[in-house]
Amino acid sequence: MFFRFVLAAVVAAAILAPLPAGATSRVRFATFNASLNRAAEGELVSDLSTPGDAQAKVIAEIVQRNRPDVLLINEFDHDAAGRAARLFQDNYLSIGQGGARPITYRYRYTAPSNTGIASGFDLNNDGTVVTTPGAPGYGDDALGFGAFPGQYGMVVYSKYPIDARGVRTFQNFLWKDMPGNAMPAGWYSAEEQQVLRLSSKSHWDLPVRVGHRTVHFLVSHPTPPTFDGAEDRNGRRNHDEIRLWADYTRPGGGGYLYDDRGRRGGLDAGAAFVIAGDQNADPSDGDSYQDAIHQFLDHPRIDGRAAPSSAGAAEAAALQGGANATHTGDPRHDTADFADTAPGNLRADYVLPARRLRTVGGGVFWPPAADPLSRLTGVFPFPSSDHRLVWLDVRTP
Repeated sequence: MFFRFVLAAVVAAAILAPLPAGATSRVRFATFNASLNRAAEGELVSDLSTPGDAQAKVIAEIVQRNRPDVLLINEFDHDAAGRAARLFQDNYLSIGQGGARPITYRYRYTAPSNTGIASGFDLNNDGTVVTTPGAPGYGDDALGFGAFPGQYGMVVYSKYPIDARGVRTFQNFLWKDMPGNAMPAGWYSAEEQQVLRLSSKSHWDLPVRVGHRTVHFLVSHPTPPTFDGAEDRNGRRNHDEIRLWADYTRPGGGGYLYDDRGRRGGLDAGAAFVIAGDQNADPSDGDSYQDAIHQFLDHPRIDGRAAPSSAGAAEAAALQGGANATHTGDPRHDTADFADTAPGNLRADYVLPARRLRTVGGGVFWPPAADPLSRLTGVFPFPSSDHRLVWLDVRTP
């Protein structure tokens, strides 16, 4: 609670500052699973404490070359003091990387993640309850997969003020409390269901003030629909994590939801919003449960028509072959370079606006091999991440 109070106080003070110079109603929203996670607690803070971490420099250059106004970074280890988030700005984003211009975000938000929090139960049903962080099997029994609390967390950077008083988080919402949920029958005991949270990390509704308008930045990072068994517990959880925002944005659809402050209900009808995150779900390929991402793409209030693309993604699928050769989706829209054997490259990362917002541009930062900037994405082992930054330009009404 102390952390949340301090964070809210800092951001609330920041919203009194003027808007960025030259601010207009055209705003670039982006999501980037940057793989800035580390194996041990505190290691990311240590790596970012100096300006010399090779991966962080490349990640920062990608951000600088795409210049989003509002940016979600997935897989960014959370620490209670928010030191890693501040250090990445001060030591990397604020310093020009590889000839790119520095970029400054005056506002940022981070909060706790369910990853690496011990559940006290045998959630993977292997006969052992693991409660020691970092021990084998600990992540499988945690509320969200992670070797320590906060691993694979999230952070949002913004050039526009974030209204801290209006922020809603859904870290503690229990999976069992979603009506008609997809929880595998018979897998979790009644006692486990009383503690098992739906969000594998968290779900945040961040009201971003763009001039006199508010755009709700709805961010999350659902669990991958793999690394389980025939019960498909991760695939089902991924489906319902996606469903949370689908219900939240549908008038009357989110009445069952309660946030971490106890406020109930979904987003007000007519509110402007942008959904962003690594959803770990492809529209056509991969291991999703019941076409999970189509809960967004076919939603009456979400504009799923704009599918950002890149030449690099199409080139990679053709060159790598393997599972990619059997995919039915258009490889130009892929956003993640996964193993060629399985599942192949997929569209996993999304920026999806409300239909009331007008999309005026978008893309996936995946340069083809002939482009000098392909050094930033590369091939395995990647200099940055196995995911690509995805951006969308929208105009507010």
